[in-house]
Amino acid sequence: METLILVVHVLAALAIIGLVLLQHGKGADMGAAFGGGASGSLFGATGSSNFLSRATAILAAIFFTTSLGLTWFSSHKTEATGVMANQPAPSAPATAPAATQPPLPTPEQPATDADSKAKDIPK
Repeated sequence: METLILVVHVLAALAIIGLVLLQHGKGADMGAAFGGGASGSLFGATGSSNFLSRATAILAAIFFTTSLGLTWFSSHKTEATGVMANQPAPSAPATAPAATQPPLPTPEQPATDADSKAKDIPK
């Protein structure tokens, strides 16, 4: 539903832009008074301005309504959506046992000379 409202919202915005660009300014009526040829148009001399004004007003109302609808949808969204929303959180993996290593000499027990000589002798 939200996607449909968003599509209508964008289309209404584009249509408003187009209709506003098609409309004549206030100074355009002076040219029509001196034979601008507007009386031979599809809607007559003043019909096009009334039609474009009404269509713009209707599209503005649609744009306003879809803006409110999108605001309502965004404020009522649920945080957890999707397939995994109802699943419990995975537990932490068990820690692997530490590899057994020979204890390192501590500063209180410095390595003896005999230990270091035994390491240097090839087997």
